[in-house]
Amino acid sequence: MSATRLIVGPFNRVEGDLEVHLDVADGAVRSARVNAPLFRGFERMLMGRPPSDALTLTPRICGICSISQSAAAARALAAAGGHAPAPQGAAMAALIHAVENAADHLTHFNLFFMPDFARPCYADRPWHGRVADRFAALAGVAAKQAVEARAALMHILGLMAGKWPHTLAIQPGGVTRAPGPRDKVRITASLAAFRRYLEETLFGAELEAFAALPSHDALIGWRSGDAGLFLKIAADLDLDALGRGSGRYLSHGAYPTATGHGFAPGIWRDGALHPLDLSGLVEDTAHAWMLGPAAHPAQGQTLPDEAMRDAAYSWCKAPRLDGQTIETGALARQVIDGHPLARALAGGGVLARVAGRLLELARLPGIMEALARDIDTTAPFISHAPMPRDGAGVGLVEAARGALGHWLRVEGGRIAAYQIVAPTTWNFSPRDAAGQPGPLEAALEGAPVGAGETTPIAVQHIVRSFDPCMVCTVH
Repeated sequence: MSATRLIVGPFNRVEGDLEVHLDVADGAVRSARVNAPLFRGFERMLMGRPPSDALTLTPRICGICSISQSAAAARALAAAGGHAPAPQGAAMAALIHAVENAADHLTHFNLFFMPDFARPCYADRPWHGRVADRFAALAGVAAKQAVEARAALMHILGLMAGKWPHTLAIQPGGVTRAPGPRDKVRITASLAAFRRYLEETLFGAELEAFAALPSHDALIGWRSGDAGLFLKIAADLDLDALGRGSGRYLSHGAYPTATGHGFAPGIWRDGALHPLDLSGLVEDTAHAWMLGPAAHPAQGQTLPDEAMRDAAYSWCKAPRLDGQTIETGALARQVIDGHPLARALAGGGVLARVAGRLLELARLPGIMEALARDIDTTAPFISHAPMPRDGAGVGLVEAARGALGHWLRVEGGRIAAYQIVAPTTWNFSPRDAAGQPGPLEAALEGAPVGAGETTPIAVQHIVRSFDPCMVCTVH
């Protein structure tokens, strides 16, 4: 059996740098190694700084999910200081975060994922002409509609976060701006306009109708809106079988407020839901250009291996929970939250991951509308939460791409340790000491590679189904 080695990358329409090394035999990927080739070192930048600097620096890890980083840092600082945010402040932080995640899902579907189906290699498919009209890069009308809807939704961030990205609005005690009655009306109007776009363009029907789909067959039968066009493609190309996952999922719980989470926390494995327990989490460094033993993030370090030893091939560490790989993202959130469609799709591939985002987009407006409806303009939106001089805390949130955690230790009023495990760190991790491939590496095994393909289209679909954010991966 002759084998060919391909290096796919750098990828366009991906945040940050990514290379995928493939061993190909008999027209399929035999094994894959995923490389995050750019080390950035935000964790090292934070060492020795005042703890408040985490609120300024960590949002700058990424220009797409900066509010996720801000929320995680604020929660870690609150935990280290023994504080709780004002209830209305926690609710507004949840709303701000949900707006960013919804906008991120919309961007991924319209600008990052769907344009690949407008490529000439699919010109013989009956749906290609419609896809090209809607999603061809720089020419499709769907991108313009999505960007306009996204911009209108993000007016809420202008009101409540002051700016985006890199806001300082989310603090350990809540949020820095208290909305007035007029702000509440404007937020409600922005959410109503976003719902109209989703119902008229993306889903072609009421959001609740899509959110009520109970099964794989019901999903594949959906034919309205741009979501229906994707599902027609998915059925034609059997995207459910492409890039299948382990069926193990993690969610830290999304949009926490004083009364609970918008989407529940937990772990899904062996076909059952388990409580969120990260005591068995370690970051393995066997194949990362990082020094030091495998360790829980609370005891971890960021020590770059400047010699770049031969056994390693990525700057990304390899998170493992109780020795197992875990997939994270919108599908994971929906599986753990108990949605019947998501659970029917558990363990699936490209279709399942993209459908998980669509399902979340159909459910998120209801959460955001409830948060807006319950704004009490007479209540305090921030509580007194001085920065800790000594202490340790963890901030767990859900970015659009999945579980994000910040582990912090403060000694003598300075940051003594800071570790971050991002969603793409989980999903795009390298092999561990046992040789176990990361989630994307495993999903790529068996992907078809056509004769003469140097950047296999199937590989690109699988990679984009995880929606990588490589700058977050290596912080």
